[in-house]
Amino acid sequence: MASRSGRSDPRDEVLEFHRLQQRLPKLWNAINRIPALEHTSVVVPSLSVDQEELSKIEGASFYEERLLFALMRLRHPGARVIYLTSQPVHPDIVDYYLQLLHGVPGGLARKRLAMLCVWDYSPRPLTEKILERPLLLERIRRLIARPERAYLTCFNTTSRERRLAVRLGIPLNGVDPDLLELGSKSGSRQIFAAAGVAAPAGFENVNDRRQLVIGLARIAQARPGLRRAIVKLNHSFSGEGNATFTYPRPLPSDESEGHRALDAALLTMDWSAQAEHLEHYLRKLGEMGGVVEECLEAGEVRSPSVQLRIHPDGQLQIVSTHDQILGGKTGQVYLGCRFPASEAYRAQISEAGGRIAGVLRDRGVIGRFGIDFVALRDPGGEWDCYAIEINLRMGGTTTPFLALQFLTGGGLDAGGVFVSTSGRAKYYRATDHLKAPHYRGLLPEDLIEQQVRHGLGYDPAKQTGALFHMIGGLSQYGKLGLTCIGDSQAEAEAIFDQTVKVLDHITGGGSSGRRHAPLLDRPTTGME
Repeated sequence: MASRSGRSDPRDEVLEFHRLQQRLPKLWNAINRIPALEHTSVVVPSLSVDQEELSKIEGASFYEERLLFALMRLRHPGARVIYLTSQPVHPDIVDYYLQLLHGVPGGLARKRLAMLCVWDYSPRPLTEKILERPLLLERIRRLIARPERAYLTCFNTTSRERRLAVRLGIPLNGVDPDLLELGSKSGSRQIFAAAGVAAPAGFENVNDRRQLVIGLARIAQARPGLRRAIVKLNHSFSGEGNATFTYPRPLPSDESEGHRALDAALLTMDWSAQAEHLEHYLRKLGEMGGVVEECLEAGEVRSPSVQLRIHPDGQLQIVSTHDQILGGKTGQVYLGCRFPASEAYRAQISEAGGRIAGVLRDRGVIGRFGIDFVALRDPGGEWDCYAIEINLRMGGTTTPFLALQFLTGGGLDAGGVFVSTSGRAKYYRATDHLKAPHYRGLLPEDLIEQQVRHGLGYDPAKQTGALFHMIGGLSQYGKLGLTCIGDSQAEAEAIFDQTVKVLDHITGGGSSGRRHAPLLDRPTTGME
């Protein structure tokens, strides 16, 4: 595919990518049918997203550790894993995950694991760094050995991941980059309409200040008395690219005067990101586009999501449902989740998610993705659910569910509850945002030692306990991820609370009165 200059023809690259993708269904079926089949998973947890948006998330570089639960694949004797990162992963962190492989000696698992680091701390996507290093690419190819039995797993997919798959000569287990717009905020609204799933009133493909004002005016006309609207950047994530607009009252009835009043009110928007301001936000809106839609409000508002998977053979699977925990300045930033979503609307979002997934499958999408909803009701009323966005990538709810699935086996029953191979129902509470100033300075080996000393770890016999991720970011940022698995939601909550209590105690937060509440438990009126 490469010319003498080292550059590849994009047209040839796309053709070769589609040729490689044709291998995936057969390989996928073989792996699922024969667990001992020798195969290789190349894991590249690159955050190939808008880097300016990513900079809004503290400690983003350590999010590359979120997929370390993929090491649980090594429980299958034929599985090999090649895991790449920008910066080295502490050996104790790798050991922490390998000791979760109940019944598999750590030494045997290590022989089938290659941890590779590019030693590049720059704030750029990991995939981009790998592509810049031809000798590293050659080393990966040698480690793969049998490309016909290998595939690439990434956090999200772009043209970079497509190029990497072609350079390695293996298929990509993810969304074709040419389909990514289907998962933008604007694309999501169009897919919801095609699937016949209710969504908030609003407008997509908003690209400048004038279109934003016109959209706000039309929503106000369609929803008399509406107090607020939400503006979202097309390719933002975790709610960091959202802004809340409050309508001026009274809004002039004259169209020109009304538009002037709405334009002036843009200066008073509430930003989800701490350092955001109007001039910068409008620039990003011009670069990537966005949507504006009504802010759904009621006596009770929740933010559930459904995670789905379209297998390479076209099979649709409801993977999980969650109640998301949101917070931040505007109540729209993703902080964590509870699994499963409330029984009150679990079936409703699963059914709607299945219809949406059917449309995506018909358009060629494969891989894992999530769909966010807003569920609302007034006292004594029924729950109404509205789809608000599609995330055609792994997300905050992916890591905890992978941990549960890999460690306990099993799957969802007819009611959407996870039942392990032991026959026990499983629940969890999870977060990527367990954070406090007094956690800073706690080294990975300190955390691992203390979790053993205080009995915080995961018990494979009971299939309950606490699991940590993003451990590498703890010392610098005082931030890590936590998943607490229980046989009931109450037990999962109790394990979560006890873990936070112990962490506060060993870092001095409990005794000084500085205990930090890492998540907001109150219902929010915002949307991720």
